Amino acid sequence: MSNPVPRSVELTRTPGFERRLRQRYAAERRFRLAGLGAILFSVAVLLFLLVTMTINGIGGFQRATLKVPVAFSQVSLALPQGLDSEGAAIRALESQGLPEVIDDFARETLGEEAADELSPDAWRVAAEQIIDDPTLLDRDAQLILPASENLSAALAGDGQAALQPLARRLAAEGVLAERLDLGFLSRSDATDSQLAGIWGALKGSILTMLVTLALAFPIGVLSALYLEEYAPRNRWTDLIEVSINNLAAVPSIIFGLLGLAVFLTLFPSLRSAPLIGGMTLALMTMPVIVISGRNAIKAVPPSIRDGALAIGASPVQVVFHHVLPLALPGILTGTIIGMARALGETAPLLMIGMRAFVATPPDSLTDPATVLPVQIFLWSDEVDRGFVERTSAAIIVLLAFLLVMNGLAIYLRNRFEKTW
Repeated sequence: MSNPVPRSVELTRTPGFERRLRQRYAAERRFRLAGLGAILFSVAVLLFLLVTMTINGIGGFQRATLKVPVAFSQVSLALPQGLDSEGAAIRALESQGLPEVIDDFARETLGEEAADELSPDAWRVAAEQIIDDPTLLDRDAQLILPASENLSAALAGDGQAALQPLARRLAAEGVLAERLDLGFLSRSDATDSQLAGIWGALKGSILTMLVTLALAFPIGVLSALYLEEYAPRNRWTDLIEVSINNLAAVPSIIFGLLGLAVFLTLFPSLRSAPLIGGMTLALMTMPVIVISGRNAIKAVPPSIRDGALAIGASPVQVVFHHVLPLALPGILTGTIIGMARALGETAPLLMIGMRAFVATPPDSLTDPATVLPVQIFLWSDEVDRGFVERTSAAIIVLLAFLLVMNGLAIYLRNRFEKTW
């Protein structure tokens, strides 16, 4: 004979109880669907952004070029030996009349109207090709040279209507075409969208981020260790903690004003240098690293400290041999967030003058430079269609740089991650 069900249990299965239970289950399902919908919406927005940037940026990695047959065997050009730089070689070819040679052959083979639509610096591109392959001077060659901005716009169906028939004719003859331009990744800024590149801004961003990381990471981690492990609990410590929390929420342009008032006053000759930009962004990044570092250190179980002390480790050894390695993944997470924010900042760098036109990549931390967000900002203000496409291409480069930087940081975080 089975045991009778207690009366208290029977009372819980009333119709009201069943109704409330169904309501709770329905609320849980709605919550799960809302969470799934939020994730799907976020993914859809991200995909829309990436697809839009990719479609718009494809043109930025191309440029309109003209095929110009040049019979170098008919002219007396020579590449001098022993030149110490590419610039010296280009100047030597210019002094021998390379611009005139390119112009003459373009007019002879393409016609006056098409030759007028070669880029003014097409001869420089020809000089770079000669430097890469000096045997061109001994034979006839077909050079691929950039067209003018106006002809490039006409080829895309924009710009001057008078040039569009010429662009269509040259394209039908196979002389004019949009070709992949990997030089976009190796050139610096230029006033001509056909010759503009992103390498100068990319190198400036790399140098600036290195300075930011070199300053913000060690100072931020050591500050977090001191506040969490050594600092006494008093009003001054509380004041410092509140100040750090407030600094993490301060608008970035305030740090730009601080860099303008302090760093450029101390180093007025380093305006727009990666060193000053990195120092300014380090001020902005440091509070984020301190806060995340303190939370990561606080998450280390006290038993780790007690066990290390029990086997004879000194307090300093406990911190640096046990606590810090276990807290490092959490610290790196905060560093990723801070560095990603610093990479995309424009306002503080505009305040310290990193919006200058820089035609050559910086060779050191003290050379004038710009960064990717500022370069994108400057190009987005141009009305030329070519710069619009270059802007989208630069955004793709910025996203790729961000993914590489974050991927490296995530790898290091996972590499040092430990479980207990």
